[in-house]
Amino acid sequence: MNDDRLIIRGSPGSPYTRKMLAALRYRQIPYRYHQSPDPALPEPKVRLIPVVYLPDATGARQPEVDSTPIIRRLEHDYPHRQIIPENPVVGLLNALLEDYGDEWLTKAMFHYRWYYAEDIELAGAVLPHYADVTQTDETLQAMKQIFSERQINRLYVVGSNDTTAPVIEASYQRCLEALNAHLKHQPFLLGSRPASSDFAFYGQLTQLAQFDPTPSRLTRQLYPRIHAWVSKCEDLSGLEPDPDGFLTAKPTSASLKAIFTEVGRTYVPVMLANAEAVDLGQLEVKTKVDGLPWIQTPFPYQAKCLHWLRQEYAGLDETERDQVGAVINGTGCERLFLKPTPQRVTEDTKHGSD
Repeated sequence: MNDDRLIIRGSPGSPYTRKMLAALRYRQIPYRYHQSPDPALPEPKVRLIPVVYLPDATGARQPEVDSTPIIRRLEHDYPHRQIIPENPVVGLLNALLEDYGDEWLTKAMFHYRWYYAEDIELAGAVLPHYADVTQTDETLQAMKQIFSERQINRLYVVGSNDTTAPVIEASYQRCLEALNAHLKHQPFLLGSRPASSDFAFYGQLTQLAQFDPTPSRLTRQLYPRIHAWVSKCEDLSGLEPDPDGFLTAKPTSASLKAIFTEVGRTYVPVMLANAEAVDLGQLEVKTKVDGLPWIQTPFPYQAKCLHWLRQEYAGLDETERDQVGAVINGTGCERLFLKPTPQRVTEDTKHGSD
């Protein structure tokens, strides 16, 4: 029997897997979820998860690993219950928030998980079980040490270190405060129906708000609303979206503007400094965020993300750009669109498995 369901492979400990699964459930796209490799399916060039197998021109399933373009491909292939706002102004705002979730909140996720002893202990003990719960205790104990050491040694990739730790943690707490205030007025970031940015936030928060001890304790104690929101976003397949449920292009609420202000305060200066370092071939990113030093290794993929945002902005007409400005001017986000797009952006990949 021909099975044309979408195939996705991932892990419960991967925020991007959780992002994709929640988006598929909301969009009511039939899928098969694999938690281990299938020998009958090709491996991606870069071994990251989730892997989504999409048909090529011949109908053969090909592996893709980047959630952002996958979501946009699915918008074309499955034109119902869409999560990319049709209005180009709101679409750009959504892309910016999605990128913030994927590229900035992931710094907090990776940081908390592999920076603090309590979090390292839990992640190291639990995550190896996701591969195979029948492994022996001896094997799992060995995997715990190997896996933890490997991930701790990768903290530099997302920019987590002793210098940046205060910036990451203060930013995450301000993000929670802003999101909590916003959810008092509407159920999703951009209105009464979820957008891809909601699923980006949700994916990271499945770990930050509900798994890793240090950040989840913060959520339980101060932001039960966000804890509940994450659980609700797990499966929105029964939600009937209002066709007019996304915000219009008019100036938006103070609570959403506060979220963009946090984006402009932290994500923007790091993304600009990273893009400049990549463009100039520098070996180190150095800047200041909120008056504090930030230092990390350049990340070519995030320079591509900035390039894509600028391309989308360049596609707007003058009136639409003015409408974007009415939302983001004064938040710091407007700085993303004041510099030329970097020219030398190399191929790279975005997401780690945890």
